[in-house]
Amino acid sequence: MEFKYFDIQGVVEILPRVFGDARGAFFESFSAQKMTEAGIIGEWVQDNQSRSDRGVVRGLHFQKPPFTQAKLVRVAQGCALDVIVDIRKDSPTYGQHIMVELDSERYNMLYVPPGFAHGFTALEDNTLFLYKCTNYYAPQSEGGLLWNDPALAIQWGVENATVSAKDQVLPTLAEFESPF
Repeated sequence: MEFKYFDIQGVVEILPRVFGDARGAFFESFSAQKMTEAGIIGEWVQDNQSRSDRGVVRGLHFQKPPFTQAKLVRVAQGCALDVIVDIRKDSPTYGQHIMVELDSERYNMLYVPPGFAHGFTALEDNTLFLYKCTNYYAPQSEGGLLWNDPALAIQWGVENATVSAKDQVLPTLAEFESPF
């Protein structure tokens, strides 16, 4: 596995070694030992999967303390533009975001530490998005930011996004008070 670090502290893109031949491909999608060696530490307790068609935007979501979650995300089928926003109030990169294209043909993954709002848009129909989480989902602890907040200036890469009613009424960064 190769680990790519970003200017925003704690965020890591993981590029696994892929072994391919005429039969297909094989790769190691998770190794606690390699993750720990790369500074990615957590007890992974829940896996989630979503399917989305092109233009669907999901997010920007997070879990508030005491139910914070780190996530390890990847695409098993299709392609998605993954977006995370730093919402750690004392961070020098507060309000900044990172975008990473996750692609089932590259097998890349993104580690999203606690203290980040997370979302993605499907760039292809039938995109399968996988989330490995370090805490269980707690509905009383969910939070989010408005996906199209002009202050965040996220370029989602789709026109006429399909967004849930819940995600359309989340607060903007200016209205938001960070619990982190």
